[in-house]
Amino acid sequence: MKTYRIAILGCRGRGTAAARAYHAHPRTEIVGLCDLIHERYNALGKELNVSARFTDLDEMIRQTSPDIVAIPTATELHYDLCMRVLEHGVHIEVEKPMCVDLVEADAVIAKAEDKGVQVAVHHQGRVGAAMQAIANAYNAGKIGNLRYIYGSGKGYYGGYGLMNIGTHMLNNMLHFGRSCKSVVAHLTTGGKPITPEDVVPSPSGMGTIAGEYITATMQFEDNVTGTLLQHRFGKMDTNAYTMELFGTEGRLFWKLGGAYYLPTPHYLPDGNNDKWESLALIYPDHYNPKSSADEMDYWFVEDYVNALDEGRPHVCSGDEGRHVIEMMMGIFESAAYGKRVDLPQTDRTHPLLRWREESGLPSPAEMPRGYGEWLNLEKKRIS
Repeated sequence: MKTYRIAILGCRGRGTAAARAYHAHPRTEIVGLCDLIHERYNALGKELNVSARFTDLDEMIRQTSPDIVAIPTATELHYDLCMRVLEHGVHIEVEKPMCVDLVEADAVIAKAEDKGVQVAVHHQGRVGAAMQAIANAYNAGKIGNLRYIYGSGKGYYGGYGLMNIGTHMLNNMLHFGRSCKSVVAHLTTGGKPITPEDVVPSPSGMGTIAGEYITATMQFEDNVTGTLLQHRFGKMDTNAYTMELFGTEGRLFWKLGGAYYLPTPHYLPDGNNDKWESLALIYPDHYNPKSSADEMDYWFVEDYVNALDEGRPHVCSGDEGRHVIEMMMGIFESAAYGKRVDLPQTDRTHPLLRWREESGLPSPAEMPRGYGEWLNLEKKRIS
């Protein structure tokens, strides 16, 4: 069976994680590393025994002829790098969020279709061992018909949390809701509904955002509804990053590294906490837990290999990644204009920038890229 050739574009944290997964998988071979900082690609190249190291991505692609180029770079670089790599006619996987708005996402998908190649977005939680267990139980009918999906972030500032970790949660919700038909959202900053003055640039280069606290309701297929909370906490809490599926006959609960089943649709808090049953996590047969590869990243690679073998899109396809951006832009648009937003949107421009421009305001002033410094400045503005 074919061994797929992989090139890594960007050797920081997420690039290192992706490279370790591709290195560990028996049917992928890393043929090139690219980064502008020599120390980064040298360290990763030494760890994974990859000698082909570049500072020019076009030269890397020409010399190594990869099947897939991984683009785990800063978000503001995704669009330009995706378009540049796709010009070579190779499959790509790009770190989430795919792009910062729908205009960019549409262009990336169109370019991939023109070149006849795949786009996958690195929503690794959707294919990880815990989600595999949840999906297996769901497909077996353990909770009956799905009624409602609940998802929460980790406590980042709402708009930033939406563009950052919210992309994962929305993609997880799509796994079961299949597609989102409409969105209604309420966003507040400083305890009041957002105004055009509350539209700000996101930290970490994730586009334009608004809302310290986000509560969004989604309408999925077959009368399934969902709620997404992206509320700022005083201190970030990874344990809050959860998803729950409510069915007619039971419930399923997902968290990082855990999957649980409740064999009744209604849980009474009577102190008997052992009613939730742990589900056995599901790993690929050839995954070695002693390797440096994270199991979710490894599962992502496994699905890409299988997708290319079978001629189908990755579970975390570019179309799914774009649909996530439609949902996020719908959330911003609903709060800005005070209405339900049907998806997909006709106007693909960023709704917050459109709202601000219609209010006679210029583009938001620049803010620090680092989240801590950004948050301190934003808290001063709010107060």
